[in-house]
Amino acid sequence: MTNTATELRPLCVIARDIKRNWPEPNYAAIPYLNAMFSLRSIQDNFYADTGQSVVLYFLTNATHWRGEEAKRLKAELRSMLKANGYPIK
Repeated sequence: MTNTATELRPLCVIARDIKRNWPEPNYAAIPYLNAMFSLRSIQDNFYADTGQSVVLYFLTNATHWRGEEAKRLKAELRSMLKANGYPIK
């Protein structure tokens, strides 16, 4: 499967890749990573939280995760936010 500008991977798939590449995540990022396993898009909800807020909180708590895969996966999450109207720098 190749991604196009309009085709976004499900959050649960991205979460799987994050878990594979970040085996010991920051304790504060874990609840948001776990929540992403239950979401397909940032338009879904995880209990009272929106998928968008789950992704934003994950990114906030993943600032110390480094490396090429970290950059790629975080960029994918940011582009997902941007594609859904959230203003990301």
